Amino acid sequence: ADARIIFTDTEKSNWTYDHKARRYYWHRFYASQPDLNYDNPAVQAAVLNVFHFWMERGLDGFRVDAVPYLFEREGTSCENLPETHAFLQRLRASLEAQYPEALLLGEANQWPHDVLPYFGTPTAPELHMNFHFPVMPRLFMALRQQSREPLVQILSQTPPLPPGTQWATFLRNHDELTLEMVTPEEREFMWETYAPEPRMRLNVGIRRRLWPLLDGDRRQVELLHGLLLGLPGALVLYYGDELGMGDNIYLPDRYGVRTPMPWDDSRNAGFSTAPPSRLAWPLLQDPGPYHPLAINASAARAWPHSFYHWLKKILRVRAAQPVWALGNLQLLHPKNPAIFACLRTLGAQTVLLLANFSPEVQATSLELEAYQGCTPRVLTGRTTLPEIGAGEYPLTLAPWGFYWLALSGL
Repeated sequence: ADARIIFTDTEKSNWTYDHKARRYYWHRFYASQPDLNYDNPAVQAAVLNVFHFWMERGLDGFRVDAVPYLFEREGTSCENLPETHAFLQRLRASLEAQYPEALLLGEANQWPHDVLPYFGTPTAPELHMNFHFPVMPRLFMALRQQSREPLVQILSQTPPLPPGTQWATFLRNHDELTLEMVTPEEREFMWETYAPEPRMRLNVGIRRRLWPLLDGDRRQVELLHGLLLGLPGALVLYYGDELGMGDNIYLPDRYGVRTPMPWDDSRNAGFSTAPPSRLAWPLLQDPGPYHPLAINASAARAWPHSFYHWLKKILRVRAAQPVWALGNLQLLHPKNPAIFACLRTLGAQTVLLLANFSPEVQATSLELEAYQGCTPRVLTGRTTLPEIGAGEYPLTLAPWGFYWLALSGL
């Protein structure tokens, strides 16, 4: 395909006529999003000025959206062009010269080995972090298939990263469970399983919030967070997920998962003092478990056993152990296919991550003779397990349960 024929699933053409300018303009995505001409030096300078403008106002960093598509070239898909990488290197150098603490997080919805070049090299760095898109749908696939295999496959295909870089992982791409990095058969499975009503689907994804996707089951929500926080990468959270917020599938486009944040149980859930009819989008009015009277930040803070407090606790536990953020990953292969297991190692520190994708109690055993004599300690509590001896080590996990176990150095 050339630069004139890259039709998306949102528009009939990549070219739209502007009646005021009396000219056509190019857009990779929506017609409301004209592409900039990065071949123009003035455009590049203006873009760099925008980055510096916001850094001056105290930002920590930027999400670099749709990063593979900055330049256009005839006879190509306009994706992953050398010119794009050259500009990203220039952007990184420009920011680091004045704001060495600035973070650049890239959005490239591609396979891990295709995203790797966007980290750059030690001598020509580009982005500090990139989203790991294919992990997300495979977590949900593993949950419904009650098998670790989808997750193991994608982790096995994830290459090592350059020093000082990191993946960003998530449970939805903010407002969508995107299904581009799956096969057509896997997409149909995900739609039938998690989006049985057509209005729950959008483009090639699912426009639902996390808790409704998981039937409001806190055990499943905790399991997925325990996995993502235990795997390589930095967890990206979307507002409302820490509260158990619902969605409104009757609103158009992605607005069903962009409803106002419920801060408390007052008028408009504390989001605005305007009359309800003046709000740009309505609050959730579901009379069920997701109503703002039941799900709001004030209530979550007040109840010590809320998911909000559970998430804060596990984030503190993770932050106290550098092995989770920086450790190597070694996949284990239990005989029970419902059990996922891996070791994370950093220097003398070793932790074991276990997860049960089944709604039933599951037992398994692991070959841990290298840690013979060790007494595994549950990092998210105060419990210790029996000492590891010779032979396989038996373990039992609760329905949709997980363990973070310290084996050495902690």
